[in-house]
Amino acid sequence: MTDTVLTTRPAPGVTLLSLHRPERLNAMTAELVQDLHDALDAVARDRACRVVILTGTGRAFCAGLDLAGYGTPPGAGGDGTTLALATQQHIASLVGHLRAVHQPVIAAVNGPATGGGLALVLGSDLRIAAASARFSAAFVKIGVSGCDIGTSWLLPRLVGVGPAHEMMLTGRIVESAEAARLGLVLDVVEDGLLLDRCLEEARLVLANSPFGVRMTKETMWASLEVPALEAAIALENHTQLLCVGSDDQAEAVAAFLGKRPPRWAPTG
Repeated sequence: MTDTVLTTRPAPGVTLLSLHRPERLNAMTAELVQDLHDALDAVARDRACRVVILTGTGRAFCAGLDLAGYGTPPGAGGDGTTLALATQQHIASLVGHLRAVHQPVIAAVNGPATGGGLALVLGSDLRIAAASARFSAAFVKIGVSGCDIGTSWLLPRLVGVGPAHEMMLTGRIVESAEAARLGLVLDVVEDGLLLDRCLEEARLVLANSPFGVRMTKETMWASLEVPALEAAIALENHTQLLCVGSDDQAEAVAAFLGKRPPRWAPTG
C-alpha cells in the first residue's frame, strides 16, 4: 500500500488498485503516477495475482492531470523543456505499463475519467463502468492537443475513427450509456454493483489457464500493431507453440477428460 494508490485483495487471485486522492478526484500528480508505476511493478512480481482491477476512491475514477501542480517526476532534473519532457514521459508510460503486466487489467470506472483518466481506461484490457461514470478526452480543453497518453491510437481502435476524432476535437463529456453504445465500455451497472460486476468478469478470466491468459493478452495487443492478417496468424502460431505442451495445457486436458475443475499452478 502506498499513500496515493491502495492495494487490496478482494478475492483470491484478484488485486484491486485504487487511486487514492479523493479530495482531488484522484487527479494525477508525480506522486500518484509513481505510486501506480510501483504498484504495477509489485503486481507483476506477485505470483498469486492473476487479474488486476483498477479503480478510484471517492466519486471519481481519475480527473486527469492535477492543474494545481504535478510536481517533479523521480530522478528528473533541469527545467523548462527538459522537465516538461520528463513529466510527459512519466505519465504517458503508464499506458505501456498497464499493457506490460502479464495479468489482464479491468478498469472499474466508478465516476469521471477525463484526460489522463480516460487514457488509463483505454490502456486497460477490459472496461466496466458505473452509471455515474463519464468520459472526456479533456486535453484539448486545457489548451493542448487532444491526442495524448496513447489516446490517439487507442480510442479509434475501441470506438471507431469518427467517434474518436469527435471526442478528441471537442473534449465533450460522454455519459456512461453512450460509452457503452460506442463500445468504450463493456457494461454499465448501478454504482453500488460495480466491484461485484468486475469480480464476476475476473472470475471468468480466472477459470482459464494462467499461461493461456498471459499469452492471450500479449498476442491480442500485439496483433493490433501488425500490418496484415498473415503476420497476425504467424504471431498466433508462435504463441500457440509456447502454450501446447505447457503444464497448464496438460492440466486443462486432464481436467476436461476427468470432468473436474482445473487446478492451476501459481503463475511464474
